[in-house]
Amino acid sequence: MIKPDLTLTIPDDLGVVHFVGIGGSGMSGIARLFLNRGYTVTGSDAKESPNVQALRDLGASVFIGHDAANVGNADTLVVTGALWLDNPEYVLANERGLPVLHRAQALAWLIREHRLVSVAGAHGKTTSTGMIVTGLLGLGQDPSFVNGGVIESLGVSSASGGDDLFVVEADESDGSFLLYHTAVALITNVDPDHLDHYGSLEAFQAAFVEFSRNASELVVISSDDAGAVRVTATIAEADIAARVITFGEHPDSTVRVHSITTTGPVSFSVSWRGQDYSATLRIPGKHNAINAAGAFAVLVGLGFDPAASLDAIAGFGGTQRRFELHGTVGGVSVYDDYAHHPTEVAAALAAARTVVGAGRIIAVHQPHLYSRTRMFAQEFAETLETFADQTIVLGVYGAREDPEPGVTGALVSERFRDPSHVAYVPDWQDAADYLASIARDGDFVVTLGCGDVNRIVPQLLASLEKARG
Repeated sequence: MIKPDLTLTIPDDLGVVHFVGIGGSGMSGIARLFLNRGYTVTGSDAKESPNVQALRDLGASVFIGHDAANVGNADTLVVTGALWLDNPEYVLANERGLPVLHRAQALAWLIREHRLVSVAGAHGKTTSTGMIVTGLLGLGQDPSFVNGGVIESLGVSSASGGDDLFVVEADESDGSFLLYHTAVALITNVDPDHLDHYGSLEAFQAAFVEFSRNASELVVISSDDAGAVRVTATIAEADIAARVITFGEHPDSTVRVHSITTTGPVSFSVSWRGQDYSATLRIPGKHNAINAAGAFAVLVGLGFDPAASLDAIAGFGGTQRRFELHGTVGGVSVYDDYAHHPTEVAAALAAARTVVGAGRIIAVHQPHLYSRTRMFAQEFAETLETFADQTIVLGVYGAREDPEPGVTGALVSERFRDPSHVAYVPDWQDAADYLASIARDGDFVVTLGCGDVNRIVPQLLASLEKARG
């Protein structure tokens, strides 16, 4: 795994910018912004994708496959931490002495003169960022933004607006969220994750404390999440310039969310300065009422009218790979969700439960990272067994990690109390055929993971068609 130098001095002129792994949701969004600013952009990716084609349509030159020749006459290389040290484009850039920037460094450099709203947290970042952007647009603003997923109503994950405000999903996984000169910080939660990078829970929480202290105007932070409460207590003892607004169900929250109804699209109310404001979202799930409360807190903290802010947020229609329906075959609906931590899995499946009716939930879980699977196997098993009726566990998506001996998806399946509720099926076609054999009318199938598990969806639909056609 590449660990770029986050202290690198970035030159004033980046020249021709080459993105390695340009098709990813985060990288493609940043590349789009560079194109919008008039930069010459090239890139490479492992496969063709809609993101790759969209960037070509905007003028980028994108190669499929990784080869040193792809670097061409680039002046700067932009990478993600998921690349390996022997990547030929990375190797050539180092041989040439080119600046090699982490994607967060490139973004921080590009947006350094904007008033930045940064959204961080172990879960809920993409949805919360999308809600803030949707809210600002509904209020007549024209923000720039870059999100970790495509906002459905806009069809893009990033855009350059005419206003000073810039909304960004800030990635805490490798500490790069500390690079941003943040005016407004939203912390959705500080649930333990990414301990492979931080080494300890204390170091993970300390990074969020630093993120909070870096905010110059406002910190919006959860009052329900235990880790966030500890961060709030720490920054309360320090001399920070920013105001602090808490949000959640806790009775002492600055923005308190209450009266949540989760049957179908979620309805709720928020209390702010002695007044109640109510809304019904277009998406299901209690967790999304909480996310909306955080987005509301950001908007009212920026000075926007509370009633108009909540109405604008209610127009949010979701993001791709967040409980996204891909098709229905013979009464069986197949959804995909990015959830890859036990807390996220619980939220996604709980949301599915509110709309599945009499049907069952069948989870197709792709464990992400060997380290996370090893550390959270018991929690994944307990969550899946609690919230799904049946679970199919796939092989581990290693991403930036080398395989660990003995760490497979079986670590999760073997921890189910009732083995009749789970099957470990690492072969994708076998998994699709097994799903088709157990699915019934009215069932919801939900693929879960932030790797490439969404690519199994066509196989699932095809097997269902064959079995039920």
